[in-house]
Amino acid sequence: MIVVIVVRSKALNPVLKVRDLETTFFLKTGPFRAVNRISYDINKGETIGIVGESGCGKSVTSFSLMQLVSQPGKITYGSAELNGVDLIKQSQGQMESIRGGQMAMIFQEPMTALNPVLTIGYQMDEQIKKHMKFSEKDAKDRAIEMLQLVGIPSASERYASYPHQLSGGMRQRAMIAMALSCNPQFLIADEPTTALDVTIQAQILELFQSLQEKFQMSVQFITHDLGVISEVSDHMLVMYGGQMCEKGNTQDILNSPRHPYTAALIESRPKIGSHLHRLKTIEGSVPAPHEFPQGCPFATRCSRVKSECWTEKPQMTSFTNSAGNTQQVACFNPMPN
Repeated sequence: MIVVIVVRSKALNPVLKVRDLETTFFLKTGPFRAVNRISYDINKGETIGIVGESGCGKSVTSFSLMQLVSQPGKITYGSAELNGVDLIKQSQGQMESIRGGQMAMIFQEPMTALNPVLTIGYQMDEQIKKHMKFSEKDAKDRAIEMLQLVGIPSASERYASYPHQLSGGMRQRAMIAMALSCNPQFLIADEPTTALDVTIQAQILELFQSLQEKFQMSVQFITHDLGVISEVSDHMLVMYGGQMCEKGNTQDILNSPRHPYTAALIESRPKIGSHLHRLKTIEGSVPAPHEFPQGCPFATRCSRVKSECWTEKPQMTSFTNSAGNTQQVACFNPMPN
């Protein structure tokens, strides 16, 4: 399980403050911490990216902030303050007034997030009228305006279309339009380009970045693509098994990773000309939830494992790298600089 959190600095005061967030799944084999005491800030206009394999906990982190974690999962510790309001302490009724308004989410697959029996316009209107208190006409005008803003041609016609009548790229644009329609301060994008081909993916990413600049949103961006992270982020935080491994400047980490897992993850990426050679892989596999070691979660797969790795959890240690930037790593035997 891998999670990479990436921060792009633009401001000083956090819009979102996450402290020791812990989400536990109570399984038959015992409790499993899918999110294990994660802490980070997002300032106005910043993007924080969460990257990892399927099942690493990246979506669980975001669902926790939205209070959308399903049973047998439960938020068991920590706080997540959005402009000073702790989302974790809000009732479901209170969260309904926050979700879609102050904070919104773009889901991974629009066909499962959009209601197939309702038109795009109807679904947008309901949200706009609820959170912005617009009239029927004003809500429709706002919806069409947002569809135009995200580059959907013939927006008035698409407003009356059903989700299945749009292409994958158009559905994703409609989801973005819906998420931004009420001017959220904080936006979560859950792998918004996963199901798209490379050309459309690039268009969506470019659109997404331009809209973020326009609205000055704080964004939590989930993706499994380290290439995307290297392009859009300034800082990153790497996690494995729900625990933090390494954080620092994105290019510093990609060029000189200190945690063995970070190094192995980077090495396993396809490279230009890699079709001529066998792709490198990380030895072993991610343990089942009840099989993680007591100490470092990566101990079962690490090439630099020491005896204490099995029984003690390494703490984050700060150091100044060769570029003069602060880099942090949680490892008893880090890679040489």
